[in-house]
Amino acid sequence: MSELITAELVDLDLSAETKSAAARSLADRMVTAGRVTDLDGFLADVAAREAQMPTGLDGGIGIPHCRSEHVTAPTLAFGRSPRGIDFCAPDGPADLIFLIAAPAGADDDHLTILSALARRLMDPGFTGALRAESDPAVAAALISGEQVPAEAGATGAAAGPEAAEPAVAEPFRIVAVTSCPTGIAHTYMAAESLEAAARAEGVVLHVETQGSAGFERLDPAVIAAADAVIWAHDVEVRERARFGGKPVVDTGVKAGINRPAELIAEARRKAERGEISRISDAREDAGAGGPDAAPGHFGVRLRTYLMSGVSYMVPFVAAGGLLIALSFAIGGYEIASAKSVADHFVWGEADSWAALLNQIGSAAFGFLVPVLAGYIAYGMADRPALVPGFVGGAIALTIDAGFLGGLVAGLLAGAVVRAIQRVKVHPTLRGIMLVLVIPLLASAAVGFLMFIVVGKPIASLQNALTDWLNGLSGSNAVILGVVLGLMMCFDMGGPLNKVAYAFAVGGLADPTPGSLKVMAAVMAAGMVPPLALAFATTVRGRLFTRTERENGRAAWVLGASFITEGAIPFAAADPLRVIPSAMAGGAVTGALSMAFGCTLRAPHGGVFVVPLIGEPFLYLLAIAAGTAVSTALLLALKGMRRDPETASPAKGAEVAAAV
Repeated sequence: MSELITAELVDLDLSAETKSAAARSLADRMVTAGRVTDLDGFLADVAAREAQMPTGLDGGIGIPHCRSEHVTAPTLAFGRSPRGIDFCAPDGPADLIFLIAAPAGADDDHLTILSALARRLMDPGFTGALRAESDPAVAAALISGEQVPAEAGATGAAAGPEAAEPAVAEPFRIVAVTSCPTGIAHTYMAAESLEAAARAEGVVLHVETQGSAGFERLDPAVIAAADAVIWAHDVEVRERARFGGKPVVDTGVKAGINRPAELIAEARRKAERGEISRISDAREDAGAGGPDAAPGHFGVRLRTYLMSGVSYMVPFVAAGGLLIALSFAIGGYEIASAKSVADHFVWGEADSWAALLNQIGSAAFGFLVPVLAGYIAYGMADRPALVPGFVGGAIALTIDAGFLGGLVAGLLAGAVVRAIQRVKVHPTLRGIMLVLVIPLLASAAVGFLMFIVVGKPIASLQNALTDWLNGLSGSNAVILGVVLGLMMCFDMGGPLNKVAYAFAVGGLADPTPGSLKVMAAVMAAGMVPPLALAFATTVRGRLFTRTERENGRAAWVLGASFITEGAIPFAAADPLRVIPSAMAGGAVTGALSMAFGCTLRAPHGGVFVVPLIGEPFLYLLAIAAGTAVSTALLLALKGMRRDPETASPAKGAEVAAAV
């Protein structure tokens, strides 16, 4: 980094009291050195980057940085503050401030500087030497790597050549992101699987789980110091530009669960080959080219976008649907036609409370289509697409285009925003692109398309689908039940499972007899895999390892609660036996539920919402039949292999990782 920093770019007595004043003081030195052509324009770019995310790090470090068209060459300026400056780091003010400037479009330069500096900042000897140094030229040499800290040099000299020992190689460092549509089971299982494999390989791995409750961002210094990145995700990675400039292994979340060692090995190979991934983020690049497309062919990208919408819709489904279900349990189905509780509410009447719950749940359900559309658009083009996506979803409800209209509106909004982002704009306009230009133009375009062009055909298709569901009977209903059962049990919480679930939930937004049958079949089939595994481990425990038998006890509760993911540990260890068995049982249950005419008004709840099920005894019979079929087939298949009690737990873990 010797060409990046000189003594003239070092200030060992930085008098600034705020981060903006510190940036101005260090930027002045860059202007004097001929590295920056427009001070105010450059500082505006620094401030815009700082507004996205604070650049303070633990240990008294501040690293303001940006790419700017006002920078002529990659440059680093250093300032040491005797009083400390607040850069919003968790542990307090920063006394070591590094201002990094890169020319516009020089992503690799920008990230290379950040990465190299971050690695050095993890060395206490390096930061200690910078705090103690009094000569700007020596400080510049320390930062550029031309001079090692005095303590390190002294240690090496004292040891002498004869006593010198071989240097211990630094461990390979990986940062990973795991996410799934619901952000619950798969997300954290993939994280644990990757962490376990990394420990076995001697790799330092940090995982960011982007779950349903939000996510805690990895420390920028940890990302910068990483040698490679692993994304195990079924929804769009949030704030993906943070990981640019490094080798990236991009795969689905189930690969993170089943093949963690392979992913780590692939990350090593990419790093050895020097592969660099160029990744942009809509938040940084709105109006300047837009985000890169999600990796993979069109089908993979489309699935990712749709799963993004479903993942954000599910909490509305759960909250709204269960509130409505509870209202029916208290006040009966006629409570749906009660007067508004804002006009009539009696504290001592059960019906008033039932009406309150129903109307709150209905309000939550009213967001299903807009949220679905908004976050499909978000998955395609990030934050700028939220407004047009929500607007398109609301229009879908207005024109009775329903669930299908929400899907189309989300895809249209994402496509329109991406098209706008590809238009080159002057840097001075970037600040208003996110908050004004893109929402305005994209909302108008999506509104026009939904109202005038595609809305009516989609509404007609939605009505035809509703009529078809209402008219299902006999063999047609049974076939649909089989298909839904197979989808629910194939990947047990994965994309196919979520597609079937989203199809069922979409019908609850405007319930009809046909859509209520679909919801019942979907939930019944989704309960079969964990219940079957629990039953199998109970009746033939010797065919399972001790860990699997323990998981089987938990699977009783998970299956009864309609948490299909309870079967994932078994499927990961033995997919060729578990998955076909689960699918067979799910198909039987789905078919029987449809044949019996069972209905369900709640989107979740398992056996705990049986009172809300139409034909409840036949419904439980359908679940029991599917569970029995799945259990019998699984035990037959497992009986063909050697008793797993002869295998060690370690061997079981190896099989699970290799699948």
